[in-house]
Amino acid sequence: MTADKSSPTAAIVLAAGIGSRMRSALPKVMHAIAGRPMVGHVLATLAEAEIAPIVVVIGPDMDIVAKTVWPHACVIQKDRLGTGHAVLQAKPALSVFKGDILIAYGDTPFVAPETLRKMRAARARENKNGQKPDIVVLGFSPKDPGAYGRLIVSADGLERIIEAKDATPAEREVGLCNSGIMLADAAVLWDLLADVRPNNAKGEYYLTDIVGFARKAGLGCAVVEGDEEELMGINSRVELAEAEAIFQRRLRRQIMENGATLIAPETIYFSADTKVGRDVEIGPFSVFGPGVVLDDNVTVKAFCHIEGAHISAGAIVGPYSRLRPGADIGKDAHVGNFVEIKNARLEEGAKVNHLSYVGDARVGAKANVGAGTITANYDGFNKSHTDIGAGASIGSNTVLVAPVKVGDGAMTGAGAVVRKDVPSDALTLSEGRQKNHEGFAAKYRAVKKAEKEKKK
Repeated sequence: MTADKSSPTAAIVLAAGIGSRMRSALPKVMHAIAGRPMVGHVLATLAEAEIAPIVVVIGPDMDIVAKTVWPHACVIQKDRLGTGHAVLQAKPALSVFKGDILIAYGDTPFVAPETLRKMRAARARENKNGQKPDIVVLGFSPKDPGAYGRLIVSADGLERIIEAKDATPAEREVGLCNSGIMLADAAVLWDLLADVRPNNAKGEYYLTDIVGFARKAGLGCAVVEGDEEELMGINSRVELAEAEAIFQRRLRRQIMENGATLIAPETIYFSADTKVGRDVEIGPFSVFGPGVVLDDNVTVKAFCHIEGAHISAGAIVGPYSRLRPGADIGKDAHVGNFVEIKNARLEEGAKVNHLSYVGDARVGAKANVGAGTITANYDGFNKSHTDIGAGASIGSNTVLVAPVKVGDGAMTGAGAVVRKDVPSDALTLSEGRQKNHEGFAAKYRAVKKAEKEKKK
């Protein structure tokens, strides 16, 4: 469905709530689902629906929210006096805006762009009298209406919204409920809000009152229905966990429908921005943090943890691998069990298959890094770079003390400690010679046994 492009749409995102039921020092909208703060999901949806500018209403001391939503404008609601009061805080930022204003919520992250497009289309649609609705409300029909506000609808459209605490028994029987999300003509929104008074059970300025005021003024109001799961608001850790499960289920399905194989998909966790190519295979119990891209034909075996990494076509990672931010795994490269890669590039065909740490480094094409190798990249003050050339062979238990370079085709012996550059095609060894002390182990055990007997 195509929205009416003749009517630009701005958004006000209400994000000032403390979220006391979260029992957290972190603002409620900053709690993450699939690695992205709730408010980040809302902003991503608005961007996809081509809604701008965006003004975010935050509370005092919510600098972390302001930094997260930048470059969108923020305004502060010093006194939390209800949704109507919160929306009014954005008026100075949108005072010259001409068009429609969408009011959304930072703790309702699942609303689809298509639903917002339906609301815009409804705002542009004329009724039989040639009138367009000045306000469109997003409603839904939950299994248990409970404490949700009710939408009172007649043949002429939406008449009013009544909060559950203020509703009569008959009104509480109504199944169509208010999501809180609303689209209004900016030309009438501010005037209607000016008439709102805290004449309700909570003593707050309700945004919902503007529907009744609009009808009294002869303005039209309409309803668009959404899905209950889509309109889930998150107010507690329990609801946050439920939302995570819902979002992960959606992501897994989308990834599989796009051509990837997930073995035991219910055990695999993605971030909202994870990109997975075709013919990718992902094993059980793998976790993908933010910023991961898997190209086509990648294999990720079981029990891997990957974040901020790019894995190129044909590469194999795992099992039990950890890729940290900046890991760049080249085409057909191998990263094996109990290997950690951080801020390092493995070029085409390179292999780091066992028990190794590679950080702040380049591993050249077709180089092989033996088991137990580490790049000693940190001296307590600075991070330094290790460069391993193409076709190099790094022996087991090598320590590469950065900054250091191993040339193309060079080799290190097992247990080498490499502090100086190794020329191409050279072999470097640590010179310490093995010396056997005959009978020492038996004498040592005898002494220790005697000491133990003496203590009895």
